[in-house]
Amino acid sequence: MIATNNMVVAVSYTLMVDDGETGFRWYETVTDADPFYFLFGHHNLLPALEQVLEGKSVGDTFSVLIGFEEGYGDYDDSKRVIIPKANFKEDGKKNRDLLRVGNVIPMQDDKGNHLRGEVLKVDYMGVHLDFNSPLAGLDLQFEGKIVSIREAVPVEIEHGHVHGPDGHHHH
Repeated sequence: MIATNNMVVAVSYTLMVDDGETGFRWYETVTDADPFYFLFGHHNLLPALEQVLEGKSVGDTFSVLIGFEEGYGDYDDSKRVIIPKANFKEDGKKNRDLLRVGNVIPMQDDKGNHLRGEVLKVDYMGVHLDFNSPLAGLDLQFEGKIVSIREAVPVEIEHGHVHGPDGHHHH
């Protein structure tokens, strides 16, 4: 089997990142034992990474440098926003644990898109959140290999994403 549209591909990799100033540094390792699964051809992966994987078989390795333009884009200051503290109250109480600097808060925009907001600071103006990807503005160097490939089950193709290693929902 090869990595191509509507196949579920599992990869292990090490990701190094470069901000253009300090050189490459380690960012993340995904092991063979707990690989990253994705549905090929359904926009679940950076297009530049998917291109490198296309046509490969289990056990094949890959190495690719993806510039930030083809990665997560440039850092965008307009994605830093201040939201009133009142928006984070639960049952009228401040949610202090949630609003700690460095915490990542899952949110949705008015179109229902999922966003991740990292708390930069909390002050009299409100909660300062950064909605940039943590990989924005970084060049990405992936070194990895293909761990497994299987055919997607129909519901995965219909939904456009993987439902676990063997295609079943986890409850």
